[in-house]
Amino acid sequence: MRKLGDLAKIIGGELFGDKDLAISGVGPIAEATPGQIAFAENLRVLNKFKMATEADALIVPQNAEDVDRPHIKVVNPRLAFAQVLKVFAKPPVTKSGIHPTAVIHESAVLGDDIAVGPQVIIEEGVKIGRGTILMGGIYIGAGTTVGEDCLVYPNVCIRENIQIGNRAIIHAGAVIGEDGFGYVTLPDHQVKVPHIGTVIIADDVEIGANAAIERGTCGATVIGRGTKIGNLVQVGHNVKLGEMCLLVAMTGIAGSAVVEDRVTLAGQSGIAGHLTVGHDSVVAARGLVAGDIPPGSFVSGFPARPHKENMRMIAMQRKVPELLDRIKELEDKVENLLNR
Repeated sequence: MRKLGDLAKIIGGELFGDKDLAISGVGPIAEATPGQIAFAENLRVLNKFKMATEADALIVPQNAEDVDRPHIKVVNPRLAFAQVLKVFAKPPVTKSGIHPTAVIHESAVLGDDIAVGPQVIIEEGVKIGRGTILMGGIYIGAGTTVGEDCLVYPNVCIRENIQIGNRAIIHAGAVIGEDGFGYVTLPDHQVKVPHIGTVIIADDVEIGANAAIERGTCGATVIGRGTKIGNLVQVGHNVKLGEMCLLVAMTGIAGSAVVEDRVTLAGQSGIAGHLTVGHDSVVAARGLVAGDIPPGSFVSGFPARPHKENMRMIAMQRKVPELLDRIKELEDKVENLLNR
């Protein structure tokens, strides 16, 4: 339970209403119940739901007017809402210490205040930083380093000789440092290409459930600071991801591609190998990048092209049946003229 005035101070907003109003939780504006606070990202959402919502208080844009209940005006409602969610979020229920079923090599170095859950395996030479939480069923291979204040969910596999920075969050089932997909094709069989490189993950990276980050063939696959990787994402061997990138679910990046800083790859998008996606670019959902993209691009389609161009092409495709009918009509007219 928090007072509305306290929440206003946390998010740096301007309070309108009772500062002592008790807020018990957070809810979506369309589903919030009495006692909760909700947010309207823009005026359209606010005007649609402000009379219907049961929330006791709202977070609204600075230009909102005629709000019929206690509210907090902020510059960025989505950011403010994230900050309020953090206030009410319940951290994973863990206690510092080592579960008796964990298997830890005697040479491993474990920092203070860490939590090691049941059936965790920590191999030779592993280093775990202070305050890190390892939930049940995790495997960490020999020589790997995991930084401070990381949160690793159950059944994650982190292979040998991997480097993970501070405050990383790795969700259930993710695999870090598996072999890349590399083979030499001979007439009667495939020869596996050994992958002896590593993965380097910088600070404040989050990796989604069942994502796969391949180790380099030689050298490193690199994930830049603050990059967020969604569920079921595939990052190929020797890929270089810049800082503050967003990779949405089911995205795939082939080997040795370079994705520069602050790039957004929307759901099911793909990057072919050995290409470069320039900084501050966006690849729309299901876009396939088949050539280098300059910085600041917004592309879509299969293969990806500038978004406006792709939209024009889609619009023209919708006219094809009409155009075919017109062509048939013209062919009939020409045939009649020839018959005369």
